[in-house]
Amino acid sequence: MYEEFENAENLQNIMTDANDFTAERVKKLNKLYELGVNPYPYNYKPTAHSKDIQDNFENIGEEEQLILAGRVMLIRRMGNATFANIVDEKGNIQVFFSKKIIGAESYKVLKLVDPGDILGVEGKVFKTQTEEITIRAMKFELLSKSIRTLPEKYHGIQDMDLRQRHRSLDMIMNEEVKERFIKRSRAITAIREYLNSMNFIEVDTPVLDTKYGGGEAKPFTTFLNDLDCTVYMNVSPELYLKRMVVGGIERVYTFSRSFRNEGIDRTHYPEFTLLECYASYADYKDMMQLMENIYEYSFTKVNGSTKIKYGNEEIDFKAPWRREKMCDLVKKDTEIDVDSLTKEEIAISIKSKGLLSDMEKEGLDIDECSKGELILNLFETYSEKKLIQPTFVIDFPKESSPLCKLHRDNPELIERFEPYAYGVELGNAYSELNDPLRQRILLHDQASKLRAGLETASPMDEEFAVAIDNAMPPTGGLGVGIDRLIMFITESNSIRDVIAFPIIKR
Repeated sequence: MYEEFENAENLQNIMTDANDFTAERVKKLNKLYELGVNPYPYNYKPTAHSKDIQDNFENIGEEEQLILAGRVMLIRRMGNATFANIVDEKGNIQVFFSKKIIGAESYKVLKLVDPGDILGVEGKVFKTQTEEITIRAMKFELLSKSIRTLPEKYHGIQDMDLRQRHRSLDMIMNEEVKERFIKRSRAITAIREYLNSMNFIEVDTPVLDTKYGGGEAKPFTTFLNDLDCTVYMNVSPELYLKRMVVGGIERVYTFSRSFRNEGIDRTHYPEFTLLECYASYADYKDMMQLMENIYEYSFTKVNGSTKIKYGNEEIDFKAPWRREKMCDLVKKDTEIDVDSLTKEEIAISIKSKGLLSDMEKEGLDIDECSKGELILNLFETYSEKKLIQPTFVIDFPKESSPLCKLHRDNPELIERFEPYAYGVELGNAYSELNDPLRQRILLHDQASKLRAGLETASPMDEEFAVAIDNAMPPTGGLGVGIDRLIMFITESNSIRDVIAFPIIKR
């Protein structure tokens, strides 16, 4: 019993935002105890869900007893009869309670039930005069008493920070939010299903390590007391997966929680889910097929179609996707033929075409950039946002990654691609570098940049280098941003919408 909390002032000692409505709920809680009702029983065994009942109504016998459980969202009392709408995982259904059927004592308990409470109901299905499929309750059990009132249904919670801080309430009040996270789970299951069917093996990689690598990023740092050393949260699982390949697992993947201590915007968040997979005896062309097939398979499994409406665009993720060389896109969008010009000539063209101010907004000194860096930044400034339909941007400048093979036809480029849709980067892939000496040179170069103060450079990973020394087969690697995939599969505008519990600054 909680009589001491039957007024809001006392209740605020343990619940700072308590008000008269919560105090009233506590009074009802105490009345339930007085009636000998445990408002928080240990278990219940539902046998049906609302949608299953509605979909199979014609096949359910009039005398068949159904047991379901869910949250009361609406309750309408009419003397000795009460109607309630109950929501479970699959949908909602109307329940009819009659004092004559459930008995006077149970009806007393029903009077203490409010929207937000969770009920178990056993009854028979029928249609009302308005043709609404309804459960006629023969008996019910209060499974959990809510001591908070729900927001008003038609206005809900408008503040986005509040919705993300109280995601459970957001899901209760907004069916599409709950469905978004169900779709997320189904999409990840579908991707696993597809990769497993292609003979990939799922493995785990460390979240904490004494070094970091596999991506240009500022890491999160913490301290491991027992070993008295600084450790870093995983930036990317790449180097560990390649060591698995060296060890003889020819096709390997992982879903990695990855952490990069960087900015937050519509498509970036410091903690995210990354799918990485590596296939022996493959190259970046094979990874393009794998990428588009993963998208096509997961969209079809979850949505039943590869087409979505995103913003004002209809986007179709059906394979095959368009392939475009980075230099060709830059030429089309800036009228600078970067492929045939020297670094100095590109810089002159940037100035003559009035593009310098846009480059300087990105903090670039074009006179200090290499040719490859200029090409990459021209692409990011002028071409990236125009890629609406799924597109593979291929053949990057060699300066863009130390972990990728040089292009077999042009030593100024590497065999790398990034897939885009609606101007959003969806992933990253390489023909992986497996020349051990070149790999060591590039890793040492990264380490020297870190020592010189570049926070996003990686330290030397000697264990990884030793693994490559022992010979890694020709390998294609692919990284896919799962949160961004879910943004498209659920038609969500922000990455924070598809992360159940994003960090909210207090």
